[in-house]
Amino acid sequence: MSDIPDELSYTKEHEWIAGLDEAITVTIGITAYAAEALGDVVFVQLPDAGATVAAGDSVGEVESTKSVSEIYSPVGGEVVEVNQAVVDDPSLVNNDPYGEGWMFRVRVEGDPEDLLSAEEYTALTSGES
Repeated sequence: MSDIPDELSYTKEHEWIAGLDEAITVTIGITAYAAEALGDVVFVQLPDAGATVAAGDSVGEVESTKSVSEIYSPVGGEVVEVNQAVVDDPSLVNNDPYGEGWMFRVRVEGDPEDLLSAEEYTALTSGES
């Protein structure tokens, strides 16, 4: 399994969130663990820029050769940007999930809940098969 970056926060649904401590706007994607479990990603549907999302909302989906999985927003707020590159080339999710494979950015409103540290996420995923 890929290394889990320490500087990110995670959800039990396998999303990651970057920039939570530094800015009002955060970047969100799915973890390498989720990308590996899905297999080859062939389609990504993301929320529209300008949409308002609540923490825990299903905001899109990732389709692979194996299955379809929902994307959940780990935070509430306004979607300010989506990664069109990942829509155009879904393989970025597999090839670089923590870099070019990011999904969308949200201007955060309120405090996110139930986020996991890298250590907690590692413990969660090491118990799954």
